[in-house]
Amino acid sequence: MIPVTKPYLPDRKTLDKYLDGIYEREWLTNNGQLVQDLTARLEEYLGVENLLLVANGTLALQIAYRALGVSGFEYQEQPEAITTPFTFIATASSLKWDGVQPVFADIDPNTWCIDPDNIEKAVTSNTKAIVPVHVFGNACDVDAIDEIARRHQLKVIYDASHAFGVKYKGKSLLENGDASTLSFHATKLFHTGEGGAIVFKRKEDLESARKMINFGITGPETIDGIGINAKMNEFQAALGLSVLDEIDENIQGRKKVWENYKNLHFANTRKQLISQKISINYAYYPLLLSEERDVLRVQELLKENGIQARRYFSPSLNNLAFLSEGHCFPASESIASKILCLPIYHGCDYEYVSKVLREIL
Repeated sequence: MIPVTKPYLPDRKTLDKYLDGIYEREWLTNNGQLVQDLTARLEEYLGVENLLLVANGTLALQIAYRALGVSGFEYQEQPEAITTPFTFIATASSLKWDGVQPVFADIDPNTWCIDPDNIEKAVTSNTKAIVPVHVFGNACDVDAIDEIARRHQLKVIYDASHAFGVKYKGKSLLENGDASTLSFHATKLFHTGEGGAIVFKRKEDLESARKMINFGITGPETIDGIGINAKMNEFQAALGLSVLDEIDENIQGRKKVWENYKNLHFANTRKQLISQKISINYAYYPLLLSEERDVLRVQELLKENGIQARRYFSPSLNNLAFLSEGHCFPASESIASKILCLPIYHGCDYEYVSKVLREIL
């Protein structure tokens, strides 16, 4: 079976070099040497400052909410954050888990990112933040979103889980907003097995978050406030450093697959409108079909030919009763019902996948 994605596994000799250092130092967690090294190297590679490594991408969102005052504070009314219904469940459930009500705003039917006009309409007196998603690495309209946030005095936390290495107008896309969060899950372009990171705009927010991820402990006998255990460990960092050593090879492998799919043209299909202001990281290849029944048929035929394709992201999150009161969001619901992501990873047999797709479509 050709999976929809596959973890990039670095050369064992590269990984062993970092593991040997862990055994020599016998330091496994609590801001070890490899976590420090990975932090510095990621800041350099991504072109950012104030990067904090954490245990996973969901915790990255939750720590960002707390560090920026969106959650964890006593409000007279339940705080709200405006986000997109077309995303992975963690974007919205992390808000709900932290006591913040996700308020959905519909997406642009072409870019599939949250529509700034719909954000403006959703702002209330309880709104504390906007949580947009750079869907499949495609940049949101960051300028319009930041202007809305400035006008209403809202925090902006970008879920940039898909946007590793993406540049916007020549600079890191992660520099936008008050914070951007990354997921380093095993299936991501860059990964640490499990893991994540937050890129803060301000150093004081970074320092606040740094305390939070270690139980609020600031010294041997000092605890400054409520915290949680969200630290990345040395074994995660070792894997991340190994993957980062080979990141160019990984991206080039994905690029071959992505460009091959791009050259395929099928009737009754549509592709995401990608911003002309960004660089592409080749992390995903979504295809939009005409009807949901077509998606189900194509998905089943691919499976019969040993190929896995996934419906990222289905269902539209506004259809989950525990998150929403059942409001309708036509663009998100339409895209979610008709989308299919094709296999893409370094070493993927894209020629076979393309052959089967041509026969099916």
